[in-house]
Amino acid sequence: MQQNLVVGLVGFGYAGQTFHAPLITATLGLDLCAVASSQPQRVLDHYPAARVLPDALMLIKDPQIDLVVLATPNASHYPLACEALDAGKHVVVDKPFTLTVAQASELAQRAQASGKILSIFHNRRWDADFLGLKALIASGRLGQIAQFDSQFDRYRPQTRDRWRENTELGSGLWFDLGPHLIDQTLQLFGMPQAVFADLQQRRAGAQAVDDFHVLLRYPTMRVKLSASCLVSGGAPRYMLHGSLASFEKQGLDMQESQLKAGLLPGAVGFGLDPVPGLLHHSVNDLVSSEEIVMPLGQYTNYYAAVRDAALGLAKNPVTAEEGVLIMQVLEAAQQSAAIGAWQSMEAFNE
Repeated sequence: MQQNLVVGLVGFGYAGQTFHAPLITATLGLDLCAVASSQPQRVLDHYPAARVLPDALMLIKDPQIDLVVLATPNASHYPLACEALDAGKHVVVDKPFTLTVAQASELAQRAQASGKILSIFHNRRWDADFLGLKALIASGRLGQIAQFDSQFDRYRPQTRDRWRENTELGSGLWFDLGPHLIDQTLQLFGMPQAVFADLQQRRAGAQAVDDFHVLLRYPTMRVKLSASCLVSGGAPRYMLHGSLASFEKQGLDMQESQLKAGLLPGAVGFGLDPVPGLLHHSVNDLVSSEEIVMPLGQYTNYYAAVRDAALGLAKNPVTAEEGVLIMQVLEAAQQSAAIGAWQSMEAFNE
């Protein structure tokens, strides 16, 4: 009988408390035994059996821990992942993987040399609407894809004094939501040929990107990625246009809001998307629409796959090499925005 993997979580802010801790504890074969946090009582209020350690390095060097999960500010991902790999741990890093392509490439090399699993928490591969979208594309009902629009808005009209909104590299909406939108796009269509980006600061007092529109060019199609802190509703999450039909999906996946409200995986309704997508057909200039029910969202599948990968039973669900590709698109968009022109992806393959 395989012994459970002992997990240490670094960070108990929004990501650690809302996503990682509940998903880890809901996954058979994973034991959340320690949390590194500056707010020990907050941790113990939720996980009274956990050991609370005062700093990340103490947790990373704990010989009992098999898997280190980094739910920390973006700038700390690279140095802490290096420490954890050097300590012989399996590692999960929250997105974005790193701050630069160079950091991502080095971490991928370190992970390969260590023989340990290094995975990035791209949980939105298991969003209900994305799972439904993938299945619809695979069915062929859309025909040849011509355009994919992916829009993820968070209405926050006032700025806040926090690291996510300061002037440091790794702050802002492009580093927050961009990695998710890029990852989903690469899962569907692979790497683009070129990137054109408009990264803006639109709110009064904004210091970091709070609005972005990014185009990805493919040989026979294009992708539009966008997000804003000033869109309060009405915009579709996905629009997909093909030679046979179009698909529209409103609303966001419910798993984040459910976890935030305290609903745990396994509870009735967890992962259920109440808003069906609409498949639009046009025949002789007459448009008909068909409701497409979304499958259940499955965030717990990520940590189950990490567990199996660490045990040598399955593949890493999100590899460091995939993380490098995501960072290449993220960085290409920054370069495009700086020069106001298309940025070829060939420069990253030289």
